[in-house]
Amino acid sequence: MKILLLGSGGREYALALKLKASTAPVELVSAPGSDALAELGACAALDLEAPAAVAAWCAANRPDLVVAGPEVPLVAGVADTVRALGIPVFGHNAATARLEGSKAVAKAFMERHGIPCAASHTVADHAEGEALIRGWSYGYPIVLKADGLAAGKGVVLAESEAEALATFRAFMAGQFGDASRTVVFEEPLVGMELSLHVLVDVDARHAAFALLPACQDHKRIFEGDRGPNTGGMGAFGPIPFLRPGDIARMRAELVEPTVRGLQKDGLAARGVLFLGVMWTASGPKLL
Repeated sequence: MKILLLGSGGREYALALKLKASTAPVELVSAPGSDALAELGACAALDLEAPAAVAAWCAANRPDLVVAGPEVPLVAGVADTVRALGIPVFGHNAATARLEGSKAVAKAFMERHGIPCAASHTVADHAEGEALIRGWSYGYPIVLKADGLAAGKGVVLAESEAEALATFRAFMAGQFGDASRTVVFEEPLVGMELSLHVLVDVDARHAAFALLPACQDHKRIFEGDRGPNTGGMGAFGPIPFLRPGDIARMRAELVEPTVRGLQKDGLAARGVLFLGVMWTASGPKLL
């Protein structure tokens, strides 16, 4: 079986190890790959933000399966173009990937389908954003999120009005390019943060999903979580203090409404849904 693995990081290396552990022989090609991935198979120098280039490689080399590690190629539409060739893809099409690629789109989805989440405002105007900060009524910190993909670094918890204004102005000036020129403001949620990864196969006719064990990662740099967010500095799971009833509650209140929402919105999902969760005093809320 020939598999094309999209990505180059530690996540992709972990995926590669499991793919190579198959009982059936696997010919693995990673794109763009890395020195570590090169030890497990060939590497192809493909631009993952260029769907036509990835599709051309697939048309010429005919992998049996394409597995997408990062969200960037999915947002770019790689899964759409490869599936059009009749090649199966583990990864969402571009429309569904927008739920991870745009925080504003994700927030609108949550609100539309009644999924518990933080109160929020989405802003793309300087004056509107600054007025919102000066009249902020939810308490501090103000959570500011760059709308688009920012390698896990586009969320700031501003502890003061001055910090919020400075962050907002930097975002709007293009700190993360176009990804930060729309900003989502959220009320602060207090509680235990965790991550849910859900394997999904959903379309208009059927819905199948399975929860992987919940985990926690370490985002903020410096001791005591005093620094800015990073792309992640390690994770652990399963979480020993989550009870079976807690998992069942997240399934009922967060996962199942998300799957129903996908179907109602006509979104097909095949791959992994990443759900960031804050367990608050009133229960789990989707981040």
